[in-house]
Amino acid sequence: MKVTIIGAGAIGGLLGMRLAAAGEAQVSALARGATLAALREHGWRVKQGETLTGAPVSAAHPLEDAGKLGVQDLVIIAVKGPALTQIATAIGPLLGPQTLVLPAMNGVPWWFCKGVAPFGDDRLTSVDPQGAIGAAIPLANVIGCVVHASAATSAPGLVDHKMGYGLIVGEPGGGASERVQRLAGVLTRAGFDVKASDDVRLDIWYKLWGNLTMNPVSAITGATIDRLLDDPLVRAFCSAAMREAAAIGARIGCAIEQSPEDRHAVTAKLGAFKSSMLQDVEAHRPIELDALVSVVREIGQRVSVPTPNIDALLGLTRLFGRVHGLYPQ
Repeated sequence: MKVTIIGAGAIGGLLGMRLAAAGEAQVSALARGATLAALREHGWRVKQGETLTGAPVSAAHPLEDAGKLGVQDLVIIAVKGPALTQIATAIGPLLGPQTLVLPAMNGVPWWFCKGVAPFGDDRLTSVDPQGAIGAAIPLANVIGCVVHASAATSAPGLVDHKMGYGLIVGEPGGGASERVQRLAGVLTRAGFDVKASDDVRLDIWYKLWGNLTMNPVSAITGATIDRLLDDPLVRAFCSAAMREAAAIGARIGCAIEQSPEDRHAVTAKLGAFKSSMLQDVEAHRPIELDALVSVVREIGQRVSVPTPNIDALLGLTRLFGRVHGLYPQ
């Protein structure tokens, strides 16, 4: 099996290393700069506690060398949202009619509302402004994915795995399929806790429901998640935004049965951790605001659900990002 990981950061590195170590796949990576250099020198490296695990990798530059890898069986996209448009337009040589494309990314993907009323074939402009992603990656190749793992990069090409090996995979249109079952088997044998979902859109929306508030609020305050939940005013604001998102989900076939307080209780068990967006702020990387917040507001407008709290959250975080050079002007 030929597999290429695009984006060898925390999640991409974890996926790449475990797939390579399992020995079932020939795993390549597309990366840039210091990460590309580190992969070429050291291969995959994942640290868990004091244990460092490695595996070999063939590493190439995504814009210069993708064509040399040839058509793949599986392409895993693990880049940050702001980089996806450029990456999508460069990976055509990797894709054949049977290639599976697995976006292991945060937030709402570009394909999420395809075929869903009232969107039809309309694109989500928040996450695919020019339609370049949808044009470059055929929906027929896509498998939906949700990642439940916590990891960070302490140095280029070095992943610090904190907790979790959870992956949810499923057909974008719902239902079961043989190709999802095969993919779930490959990932399971690589050591992941995999669920093959009959409704991966709901799984994506449920994860977003928590990340929608925790990520941006932690980014603009610098606070770990436990401190956000311990502040009654911040907690109430997050709950109000989550109720708006739940109302949107009910209009697009992603109804959530829990209350915000139910979700806060689950999140609180994780303790004092830094969200991925806070990690990006501290590392001076662009923030993934559009796939987590802008797109929720966009969907809300299309289904006529008022979003005053989500609007305030988007405005504050967007301005924070622009002031600090982490979000486009």
